[in-house]
Amino acid sequence: MAVSKIFSAQATLLSAQIIDIEVDLSRGLHSFSIVGLADKSVDESKDRVSSAIKNSGWKSPKNKNQKVVVSLAPANVKKEGPVFDLPIAIGYLLASEEIEAETSNKLFLGELSLDGKLREVHGVLPIVQKAKKEGFKEIFLPSGNAEEASSISGIKIYGSKSLLEVVRHINTKELEDPTLSPEKINEFVSKKKKKIKSEIEVDFADVKGQESAKRGLEIAAAGGHNIIMYGPPGTGKTMLAKAFSHLLPNLSFDEKLEVTSIYSIGGMLPSGLIEEAPFRSPHHTASYVSLVGGGANLKPGEVTLAHKGVLFMDEFPEFDKKVLESMRQPLEDREVTVSRAKGSVKYPAHFILVATMNPCPCGNYGVKGKECTCSAQLIEKYKRKLSGPIMDRIDLWVEVSKVEHERLTDGRDLHEGTLKIKPRVEKARKLQENRFKKLKIKTNGELTSKDLVKLIKLEDKVKETLNNSAKQLDLSARSYHRIIKLARTIADLGGSHEISENHILEALQYRPKKY
Repeated sequence: MAVSKIFSAQATLLSAQIIDIEVDLSRGLHSFSIVGLADKSVDESKDRVSSAIKNSGWKSPKNKNQKVVVSLAPANVKKEGPVFDLPIAIGYLLASEEIEAETSNKLFLGELSLDGKLREVHGVLPIVQKAKKEGFKEIFLPSGNAEEASSISGIKIYGSKSLLEVVRHINTKELEDPTLSPEKINEFVSKKKKKIKSEIEVDFADVKGQESAKRGLEIAAAGGHNIIMYGPPGTGKTMLAKAFSHLLPNLSFDEKLEVTSIYSIGGMLPSGLIEEAPFRSPHHTASYVSLVGGGANLKPGEVTLAHKGVLFMDEFPEFDKKVLESMRQPLEDREVTVSRAKGSVKYPAHFILVATMNPCPCGNYGVKGKECTCSAQLIEKYKRKLSGPIMDRIDLWVEVSKVEHERLTDGRDLHEGTLKIKPRVEKARKLQENRFKKLKIKTNGELTSKDLVKLIKLEDKVKETLNNSAKQLDLSARSYHRIIKLARTIADLGGSHEISENHILEALQYRPKKY
């Protein structure tokens, strides 16, 4: 009887923690216990591991007169999920001297089925990142997670289908040829990536008319600004919003890893690395918790799932008042703090808000040729759903008016299609990236008031125009700064080094009007 030590890890919120697993065997009446603040799913691992070992060709721990103690360290950290099945099984086989292996620089994770097969687990990407940082050289995990894990270079990934496969590879007691190969996985992933092509589901060329809305969305994409489109139903607001996501520049490799980690931990990762900016579209009946995050396990919400992408909120005023007000922090700070009895956590929430709304609940208020059936009180209540602080945090207010019927049969406007607009957006983004090299930001929309004063200089005449307009419109300090940021983006799209009066005047046109 002996003691073995093996390494595993678990995802904790949006990070990971290395877990030491020690297995001790001693003579006596049979017992199998797991210590170290394990939850129910970890405790149930005893039965899964015992059956998996028996059905893989070894004698079950339950059929031996021995006391088995599995310790998960550090003991003060709660262990959750079935990710420890594989390392516990390997640890037991080492302790019982069924196999021999060098495991000091190896990390194991995976859920075992009763027949010894390995099932996929959540949160693999942050675990691999943590393992690499801690100096591990090899990771053994389910084959279903191998593609995701191989996104991280500098560490060998072994995708395994069963406990038997892993043992045959690491067991030095029986000299067999290795059954697992990280090279095969990397070859498969590289081939699959070559096949991936970004398809434009909705193109701006398919949207008839709405030139002012297209211009507003181009500015929003170029500077990372929040935008709301208002107008009667059926004018193309939702279609424009869906087309908007294809304007955003491709994610950098670090951004891809960051976004993929969020989806991996949430168990929402389709396969492999997320290549494009996410587009999230919660229904207006979505709850406060589903939007900002929380619940029993402090899971990330829609604002975090939209990180580095687009959060589309259709029928904006129809969302619950509490939900709308919860948007204040993520819109301003680009992160959200979720506090519950269990604890408090900060999640990233750097997204572009694209929202739509009608002029009234029935949608016909102020529309020529249509009769509004809403009472004055109902219209006023509808308008009041958006508080001043929320309206202040939205940079562009764009009207999407009714399209003339004659234009609906026009052909595609390829001159203002997505493939024509996107290069202009990318060019403007590149200018901003070069301008903010010394800062940890990439777009004008991320500028703080402090940075704004240092980096954005206005000529006296331009400043005078801005100040006079701000007094007339009674702009808040936040709105004042947002006008400057918006004007800077408009100037970047035009290739101008300086902000002119025309840029300020165009930015002012996007302030909220009475609707």
